[in-house]
Amino acid sequence: MSEHTHNPKAEAALYLKTLIALLILTGITVGASYIHFGSGAANVVVALTIATIKATLVALIFMHLLHDKPVNGLIAAAGFVFLGLFLMFTLIDFDSRQDYQPRNMPAVVAPPTSTAPAPAAEHK
Repeated sequence: MSEHTHNPKAEAALYLKTLIALLILTGITVGASYIHFGSGAANVVVALTIATIKATLVALIFMHLLHDKPVNGLIAAAGFVFLGLFLMFTLIDFDSRQDYQPRNMPAVVAPPTSTAPAPAAEHK
């Protein structure tokens, strides 16, 4: 358990600052979704970076890792590192593939177009 002193006003101010920071970061996330950063992977990297910052704030403040034993923070950080590694390997694998069409799937073709002339409009 954490051993910091309990000050309700300071705690409320910290939560308010965290709320404001999370709202600003959410606004940045929404704004970044409208910006094209080059390749599709760059957009994902920007979004994941902002999400990591928000998750770190939540873990430090709301999960009380800021004032807890350092080993708990180390465990949480290791979880983020492994998540980042798994996502990185997934993105590398996805980016290295070409447009792959499996052999057993039929190719998508356009429907045949008719070469017959269109019917003439009737005149009254």
